[in-house]
Amino acid sequence: MRIVIAGGHGQIALRLERLLSARGDEVAGIIRRPEQGDDLREAGAEPVLCDLESASVEEVAAHLQGADAAVFAAGAGPGSGAARKETVDKGAAILFADAAERAGVRRHVVVSSMGADPAHEGDEVFDAYLRAKGEADAYVRSRPGLDWTILRPGGLIDDAGTGLVRLEAHTGRGMIPRDDVAAVLAELVDTSATAGLTLELISGSTPVSVGVKSVAGN
Repeated sequence: MRIVIAGGHGQIALRLERLLSARGDEVAGIIRRPEQGDDLREAGAEPVLCDLESASVEEVAAHLQGADAAVFAAGAGPGSGAARKETVDKGAAILFADAAERAGVRRHVVVSSMGADPAHEGDEVFDAYLRAKGEADAYVRSRPGLDWTILRPGGLIDDAGTGLVRLEAHTGRGMIPRDDVAAVLAELVDTSATAGLTLELISGSTPVSVGVKSVAGN
């Protein structure tokens, strides 16, 4: 498979790139800065330079041509203000979905956030983030040309992954190592039977592959 990842230098994306390239997939990661390229190459991914805050749909679609799946893992990141939640967490996600449709890449996996909701209230930056993610998720769900799966992890931690998760429509609050989020994403990319599902993810007691197969079979 050829898989294109938006936000290719993110902490989850780099982990995902390693997993996908190790199993023999062809992986490309979209990055904003040339100096990030070496980290992607080290992970086994091809760096693609493109700023999703300023690119056109046509530009991004060109990078997606020939892909079998697209993963949106970009984010404005900690320390960014409410304005960049709108331009990256919402705007770039919408742009990437439109570009995937235009390029004919149906399989579309989104890294969202637990609690994402277009109607989320509050004036703090994190409130703006949850609204932006919720609005982006709603847009992706509306696209007829995408076989989408939206993954909403709980609190992200850098502990080593356990390979044991709880993956359900509603899990309740919890933490999850980034390693395990990447492992779930790698399975979801391959599992088109999860199309149309919005899933929450926290640490649990179920092996990743079993958890993904379980939700795919419901």
